[in-house]
Amino acid sequence: MQPDLQAIGRRFEVEGDFESGGPYGMGHINDTYAVVYRRDAGCTRFILQRINRRVFRDPEGLMANIVAVTGHLSRKIRAAGGDPLRETLTLVPALNGNSFVQTEAGEYWRVYVFIEGARTYESVERLDHVRAAGRAFGTFQQRLSDFPARSLSETIPGFHHTRKRFEAFLQAVEQDVKNRARAAGPEIEFVLRRGDLTSVLVDMQSAGRLQQRITHNDTKFNNVMIDDLTGEGVCVIDLDTVMPGLSLYDYGDSIRSLTNTGAEDETDLSKVDLDLEVFDLYTRGYMEATRGFLEQEEVDLLPFAAQLMTLECGMRFLADYLQGDTYFKTRRPEHNLDRCRTQFKLVKGREDATEQMAAIVQRWTGE
Repeated sequence: MQPDLQAIGRRFEVEGDFESGGPYGMGHINDTYAVVYRRDAGCTRFILQRINRRVFRDPEGLMANIVAVTGHLSRKIRAAGGDPLRETLTLVPALNGNSFVQTEAGEYWRVYVFIEGARTYESVERLDHVRAAGRAFGTFQQRLSDFPARSLSETIPGFHHTRKRFEAFLQAVEQDVKNRARAAGPEIEFVLRRGDLTSVLVDMQSAGRLQQRITHNDTKFNNVMIDDLTGEGVCVIDLDTVMPGLSLYDYGDSIRSLTNTGAEDETDLSKVDLDLEVFDLYTRGYMEATRGFLEQEEVDLLPFAAQLMTLECGMRFLADYLQGDTYFKTRRPEHNLDRCRTQFKLVKGREDATEQMAAIVQRWTGE
């Protein structure tokens, strides 16, 4: 049943008269609606979102992060002569002065200005969009490179702490609460053989060899809005997991999702492979935006990050399958198992293409 969007909207500083509203987008976590308000000059759209309290246990800390980060981005964009209302998310304040509303039922809602003339894509329709996405995520990191990372809270503690993810996976295997481990024997073994990889980046960070930065932590292609006319990346969206992390997490997660020649839940694994052309285009755009602030060790580890973040995602899908599909939304009983198999096929492809990926990174590092 759809919530009363008009009643919720009345609690925000939204100008105009409510006209309509309905579900919007294909997000896995939050409930998202597009709402239309009529003004004298015409209709204006807004994004109205209900934050998933099951996933985000500290919604107020989450919103404080978004306020701080979008404020910083707005100042950077304005100083560069850009348009903050278009190049970063803009929150509409609640009538009580907060960035959100908490209802009597304990739900948390927020409103964003709708960015017109741009859209997101679930899959790549034009190859120039790939380079644009790399530039967009790289620019996002570059603009936040001087932001104090420790001032943000962890919206999901240990979100990309790959060693902790591995330990949680081992616990899911041991508990096997839904008696599903037998059906996933080869997939479980695949992860166990690569367990040592999960410590590499976190150990390097602990040793001071990798710098903590502000990271997006969900850098899928569909989290970049592409301009309808220019084809450029306009705005990075979905900032719920913006928090301290490693630049390698963001790059690796982009490559994980973007370079898959099949669907994320493809059941025919013959369709799943590493698209090196897409890898090349994304890496070029990313390096164009990050050159000058990334350290050499970060650059050298980009191919490994692509492999590791793919392994981590597969582990998460598999652990969720073993635990009864409690985190990711599913449409069939073995949906998460299918998802993990796709990721593991990609891990193997990245392992086989390590030298080719390193050569591509090197090509665009010095341009």
